[in-house]
Amino acid sequence: MLTDAGQFLLDMLLQPLAAVLLLRFHLLWLRAPLRNPLGDLIMLLTNPLVLRVRRFVPAIGGFDTASLLLATLVEIIYLLLTLALHNYALGALPLLAWTFVKLCKLSVYLLMAALFATALLSWTNPNTPFAPILHGMTEPFLRPLRRRMPETGSFDFSVLVMFIILELILKLPLAWLESLVLRP
Repeated sequence: MLTDAGQFLLDMLLQPLAAVLLLRFHLLWLRAPLRNPLGDLIMLLTNPLVLRVRRFVPAIGGFDTASLLLATLVEIIYLLLTLALHNYALGALPLLAWTFVKLCKLSVYLLMAALFATALLSWTNPNTPFAPILHGMTEPFLRPLRRRMPETGSFDFSVLVMFIILELILKLPLAWLESLVLRP
């Protein structure tokens, strides 16, 4: 019972922090417009940590390495605390590999959430202030699909195809990698 409560707190506090830091990394990498309420919120939540770390960890090759490093550290702390809660131990190398897999999975889930929000908003309110940031996050992945898919009138099936691709990525390579890392 106490283990479940501890895991719940870890899931509610550390995982969202890692997700927001990773989202910041991806949005800056994809050059999504951040001058909107969602972009402002992401920057407001992450700036206190990222700006301090950025003094010591510069951007490399146009990537916001400070955000990525912080997301990695938060995920490592989350996994270490989860392992301690369940009385498991893991070596340093498997822990780093598991962190990499978890961050990849989290990235896929963030893209899936953005795709879902984009599809939903396209039917209800396509001119919402969140549209530019969602479009900036999803369009680099949807554009190649749209070029290869046949025209279907006013229906855009590229989002559905991307969902299928992302689900396959979660179920095949990432699940296989995670089972490899966590093998006793």
